Amino acid sequence: MKKIFYSNGKLLITGEYLVLDGATAFALPTKFGQNLIVDQNPNPEIHWKSFDADGQVWFEDSISFSEIKIPFVQKTETIKTTLISILHQGYLLNPDFLTNESGYNVTTHLTFPKKWGLGTSSTLINNIAQWLQIDAFTLLNNSFGGSGYDIACAQNDSPILYHLEKEKPIVEKVTFKPDFSNHIYFVYLNRKQSSKTAIANYLANKASNLNKNIAENNKITLEVLHANTLHSFARAIEKHEAKMSVILETTTVKEALFYDFEGHIKSLGAWGGDFVMVLSELDPTAYFSSKGFNTIITYDEMILS
Repeated sequence: MKKIFYSNGKLLITGEYLVLDGATAFALPTKFGQNLIVDQNPNPEIHWKSFDADGQVWFEDSISFSEIKIPFVQKTETIKTTLISILHQGYLLNPDFLTNESGYNVTTHLTFPKKWGLGTSSTLINNIAQWLQIDAFTLLNNSFGGSGYDIACAQNDSPILYHLEKEKPIVEKVTFKPDFSNHIYFVYLNRKQSSKTAIANYLANKASNLNKNIAENNKITLEVLHANTLHSFARAIEKHEAKMSVILETTTVKEALFYDFEGHIKSLGAWGGDFVMVLSELDPTAYFSSKGFNTIITYDEMILS
């Protein structure tokens, strides 16, 4: 019997990096996401096929049950070895899913280009967790690691506040329907940022005054959430950018790439890649297109509300 699962993509608006240490993050699930379809296979294996948003196959292979139960240690990480690692952790949490004599045909379909970084991995992990009826946060911790805010977005259809409390995820659904949403845009920076690399860099350079930084982040997060004008929203966003620039010892994306833009720009998630959020009174399409950034998405096109 065919089973279909779906998970939302994500954008982290505030709390990047600091969310790993208990700070409160504000995150928005996206209208884009990924599904996973499971059907029967007569052989004790999983035949896996993954499609990008344009219908092109970006991964296809067969994985035997024995490879999942006892994975070989590989010197080089590939898409297949990463998938086997996730499935192995899923097997440890629910061994029953490999007790059948028959196997599975699995297909996944992204509704956004894989390079966009809206949650190819998090939507996959949440879908696998739904399929295996296991806890997605535990599966994430046992495989990729990370704060888990992206898993919370995968599971919720509304904006959320998210933090870790004694390493346990705390998710609060919130209302965020700003009157100025028509002035919010998301621009893709033409390169995908590695979350693993960004997190490793943050952990290696974690600031000594962590508690103060978390407290300031939490205050700004509430200012962003409760802003009732574009001006107050922009002011809070600028404060957040300035704070993270000091913590990460990195110039802001506006300083680095868009110093002459007449508006406000915020890095999202892992600094230096994926999307930025743009606040502009006027349609900024011409400006960003002139600089070679042609993927410009409005708030209403991007965000679940």
